[in-house]
Amino acid sequence: MARFDTILWDVDGTLLDFGAAEEAAIRSLFADYGLGECTDAMLARYSEINRNYWRALERGELTKAEILTRRFEDFFAAEGISGPSPAEFNAAYQTRLGDTIVYRDGSDGLVASLRGEFRQYAVSNGTVAAQTRKLARSGFDKLMDGIFLSEQIGYEKPAAEFFDAVFREIGEEKRGSSIIVGDSLTSDIEGGNRAGIASCWYTPGGAQNATGAKPDYEIRDLREILEILRGK
Repeated sequence: MARFDTILWDVDGTLLDFGAAEEAAIRSLFADYGLGECTDAMLARYSEINRNYWRALERGELTKAEILTRRFEDFFAAEGISGPSPAEFNAAYQTRLGDTIVYRDGSDGLVASLRGEFRQYAVSNGTVAAQTRKLARSGFDKLMDGIFLSEQIGYEKPAAEFFDAVFREIGEEKRGSSIIVGDSLTSDIEGGNRAGIASCWYTPGGAQNATGAKPDYEIRDLREILEILRGK
């Protein structure tokens, strides 16, 4: 008998290329607001600011509402940008994030091929506004057996409470036969560790694990999950 029958999929950076969506969203909003060119260097600086804030969220140091505006406050201050308020820019950004859909490793076909063989759920810390649009436009809302967003649950990955809410919904008995697949050691893998479920770290670039999170598996391509799921 196969060890797993349930997959918890992270969305941004795993099923979908978040970097591509982030870049397209910010560049298009710069054009809309007449802010001039958004250079590659500016995007890199924003991405670093954004990552640091999301890590603070995972550690429980800030709320989601705080990080969503503070990241743009810091970015605008660093770049000398004036115009839209950070709150206004963020609201537009949440919608625009769903306009660019880039699948990682043929993830749409992969998830579709697993339907009926495994139960599949999206588990994300992304905002409801961004993820609802993104999942609809990508088709994952129809392919998944359920969607769990931290903003609706009230806890962020990696909190054990996030996963407790998931298993209350899908069945506590599924905890032993579930695996979470994600690109974030501090969110997905640490979350799996805290929840007591198997975890698979998706690391296409072959990054080194410098955290305390302990993945049960590592893959470079999402399609490698097939051998893990089917025990080959």
